[in-house]
Amino acid sequence: MYKTFFNLKLNPFELTPDPAFLFTTKRHNEALAALYYGVRRHKGFVVVTGEIGTGKTLLLRCLLKQLSQSQDVAYAYLFNGLLSPLEFLQYIVSDFGLNASSKNKSELLHELSQFVIERGSKQLTTVVILDEAHLLSPAILEEVRLLTNLETAQTKLLQVVLVGQPELDQKLDSTGLRQLKQRIALRARLEPLDLSETRGYVERRLEIAGAKAAAAKLFPEPAIAAIFRHSRGFPRLINTICENSLIAAYAQQIHSVTPAIIDDVAKDFRLSAQESETAETLGAFQRETSVASASNPYFFPSAADLSEASVSSLTHAFPLVETRGEAPEKNSFTSSCPLPESDFVEAYIPLRRQT
Repeated sequence: MYKTFFNLKLNPFELTPDPAFLFTTKRHNEALAALYYGVRRHKGFVVVTGEIGTGKTLLLRCLLKQLSQSQDVAYAYLFNGLLSPLEFLQYIVSDFGLNASSKNKSELLHELSQFVIERGSKQLTTVVILDEAHLLSPAILEEVRLLTNLETAQTKLLQVVLVGQPELDQKLDSTGLRQLKQRIALRARLEPLDLSETRGYVERRLEIAGAKAAAAKLFPEPAIAAIFRHSRGFPRLINTICENSLIAAYAQQIHSVTPAIIDDVAKDFRLSAQESETAETLGAFQRETSVASASNPYFFPSAADLSEASVSSLTHAFPLVETRGEAPEKNSFTSSCPLPESDFVEAYIPLRRQT
């Protein structure tokens, strides 16, 4: 309802994971390249973890966009891990387009094995992509490991992508899954954005939505600092704050979002309550102990640390927004990722050397 007022063609801060709005950072590019490299080079297991709202599902949408453009790739995409081992196999077999009805476990395994082996004999790529993998039971993760025993002397016939919250890392560190952990070929972790990336993220989405030169005027620097303070760099929270701030600014008939509007929106969404207090406590501990780890999603600087001069010391990293619930339709993407397919494999090695 505010698009005409702000001269926008699209809603810039939707929560749906549209690859058209992908905002790339060094970490983001590295994770996406690792995913594509691992699948296309038949490395077996690839693992990506990140806190809630850091962009894991959007990353998968970009990967699936790339894979759907290749005629030699077949994938099964699971977005709900709350299944029994039998239900898991039934879903995977069915998503590959095979008949899974009224079959027991051994029949499902035979069907899947024959499918993977036949495709491998034709030099085709077969991938199982498991979103929300932190919800998978140890029994299912063990089933997945056993499926990757399908291999030749030169290559893995089945590629597996595990994407989930940090709890997935904890599961993989458990003694019972040590065999699976040793098979992981590539890993990446998504982190929140820093202040500079938050500014770039907001402006980029506004530009894509049609704001162009007016992007910086809609959210001036003080407003960006307030957004970062309340969102702590989590793209999903940034979207929520910005979307509601534009609605509030439209209601007030002003063409620039003020820090006061940001503060009011954050208060309405309780972003300044218990979560922020916990974050500030942990952030204070890190500052006092000189432990400013970007891997801690609750770390954010105090208000005094938000000056432009200190931005360079705030070295968080990472991508965009994600949404849960529905599996993407295959070949249903309306936009492309910013990196061409041919760049992914070549991009991966230099990106790893930089970290």
